[in-house]
Amino acid sequence: MALLATSCARETAPATVVQAPEAIRTITATSADVPLEFAAIGNVEAVSSVDVKARVTAPVLRVHFSEGQDVRQGDYLFELDPETFNRQIAEVEANIAKDSANEKQAEANILRDDATWRNLDSIAKRSARLNSEGILSAEQTAQAQSNADAAKASVDADRAARDSAQAAAKADRARLEQIRLQLDYTKIRAPISGRAGAIAAKQGNLAKENDNTLVTILQTSPVYVSFPVPENLLPDIRKYNASHPLEIAATTSDGKAATGSLQFIDNTVDTTTGTIRLKGSFGNADRALWPGQFVSVSARLSVEKDRILIASQALQTGPNGKYVWILNPADSTVSMRDVTVLRLFTPPGKPETAVVGSGLKPGEAVVSEGQMRLAPNAKVRVLQPNTASGS
Repeated sequence: MALLATSCARETAPATVVQAPEAIRTITATSADVPLEFAAIGNVEAVSSVDVKARVTAPVLRVHFSEGQDVRQGDYLFELDPETFNRQIAEVEANIAKDSANEKQAEANILRDDATWRNLDSIAKRSARLNSEGILSAEQTAQAQSNADAAKASVDADRAARDSAQAAAKADRARLEQIRLQLDYTKIRAPISGRAGAIAAKQGNLAKENDNTLVTILQTSPVYVSFPVPENLLPDIRKYNASHPLEIAATTSDGKAATGSLQFIDNTVDTTTGTIRLKGSFGNADRALWPGQFVSVSARLSVEKDRILIASQALQTGPNGKYVWILNPADSTVSMRDVTVLRLFTPPGKPETAVVGSGLKPGEAVVSEGQMRLAPNAKVRVLQPNTASGS
């Protein structure tokens, strides 16, 4: 019986289970100077865009450039057929010569008729005097006065003809200047310096006055880059831009980089997106930026000194906000600690990093892998850094 009881006691005794420490990896909180930057997606815009149109209607006689060519302000682009305007100029010049001849004829008539009038007026005055003396009859006196009045009317008519010839000549000269201006419009020049697009009117096509666009010229050097930023950054942007123009970097999809400066801050915030639009000016001498292209935009507002940094993968989110697991090297246990995260940023060639405002000190070991299996005061086993993943 004693043996049986001993045997039963051995079979029913509970076994003690020892839980193995959780495997984790850690990173060290560091202190460094951190740039305060913002990033956005921007769109390249031409500073000037001009649709070149004809100012007169005429066939295209010659095209003096090629599609996609760089042109300078004042360069010949198109030459229209000037034949119609040359004929009009010849016609108007003939009319001006005719007006000049009519004016001279009127001047000659004025001299002749004025002399006649003066003679007849003198006769009329003598007739009136003789009539008062009883020498001439009233009828003779009236006839002499009538002849003088007719001569005076002829002089007035001659002067009116002269004035009419002068007015006609003035109108024809004005029309001549207008036609010469239209003739000058047959030589279409580049209004700005830039890059020409596709040619819409070839040689022989009819160019209509202010109708079809012959070519579009875009100014590609310099260019603007327009981009939105969150409205909460506006005070900082205005503050740092007040002391000196804010430097802006733009990077294309193929890795080409350009540097410019802030040129324009919009006067209103977009209430639907909570952003405000900015515009930077880029010299673009190497044509790295192209109108209509999307680019990555970034700008540095300032450099914050001695900020606490950890990899963003170490952050966890709880009911009270962000927290991390801290390794206690003395007993290889972990504990939770609330932290305040100011912002996230990505250093060149490195993973995303969190800037911690409070809750951490430089040199503390923070759990970066294995957080989901942890509990407060849990024993842990620290693995070697995973060089393959860059941790």
